[in-house]
Amino acid sequence: MIISKARITAIGSYVPEKKLTNDDLEKIVETNDEWIVQRTGIKERRIAHEEEFTSDISYKAVKNLMEKYNKSVDDVDMVIVCTMTPDFKTPSVASLVQAKLGIKNTGAIDLNAACAGFTYGLHMANGLVTSGLNKKVLVIGAETLSKISDYQDRTTCILFGDGGGAVLIEYDEELPSFLSSHLGSDGDRGKNLYCSDISSRMFEQELISSNKIVQNGREVYKWAVTTVPKGMKKVLENASTPLNEVDWFVPHSANLRMIESICKRSEFPLERTLYSLVNYGNTSAATIPLSLANAVTEKKLRHGDNMLLYGFGGGLSHAGLLIKWTI
Repeated sequence: MIISKARITAIGSYVPEKKLTNDDLEKIVETNDEWIVQRTGIKERRIAHEEEFTSDISYKAVKNLMEKYNKSVDDVDMVIVCTMTPDFKTPSVASLVQAKLGIKNTGAIDLNAACAGFTYGLHMANGLVTSGLNKKVLVIGAETLSKISDYQDRTTCILFGDGGGAVLIEYDEELPSFLSSHLGSDGDRGKNLYCSDISSRMFEQELISSNKIVQNGREVYKWAVTTVPKGMKKVLENASTPLNEVDWFVPHSANLRMIESICKRSEFPLERTLYSLVNYGNTSAATIPLSLANAVTEKKLRHGDNMLLYGFGGGLSHAGLLIKWTI
């Protein structure tokens, strides 16, 4: 059990208008709808237009949050954007979002833990608010993965899409959201999922220097289906909470077959698992907030529900949180 004085008080999301369906991909690479759905569960994904970037998606997700919950962000004192697709190396996406929102007195940082980014961001925000260093934090998970996807590689381009979600975290001693957490990384396996940049080597291994996502799907799959169930168990042990008291499991929406295997190994029912991949694809740091936002829209979540969030991916990093839904 962790001490928390932080509460999630609002959530918003945004996805670009353009859809890239499996039938569309059939015209680009050697694939088809049946092959993609059978292996991934994905039917379509959203694609940012040429002049739409992660900062734009982040800003629109926050605006959606403000409109849905009638919230002001003028007094936000920290903006954390979780992304692996920043507009620039510098300034940060968070700084660009701060400028778009016109928040004058706030810190702004980007956090890159790839597909585990949003859960790492929540963990950080809880620590900042609970410690008293900050009072009101925006955590945004947003990506424009289409801009770093190789549309000649059918093993990766069928997976990725664009979108974003945002939550507002405020100081609240009476009704905190955060119950426990567990973090980890297996950096020696980073060569199985990367996007090259300055360096073309990793642990003396030559990398494909294409500035596009490169993934060894088989190895990432094997790592995830063994690592995540163990991590879920750690999160629950840290909160002294049995699995049957978890109302919803919200994993990173990488691949439906992977989620099915994780649920089977952890003995958690698939029907109480939230995912966003069917219509949005793998949006990395955005998958979990998109899953939550969709569940809110569909009125699946109830005040007081226990939710086990688990992000995992590039790094290979992973992070799990047990939270109580208090919106």
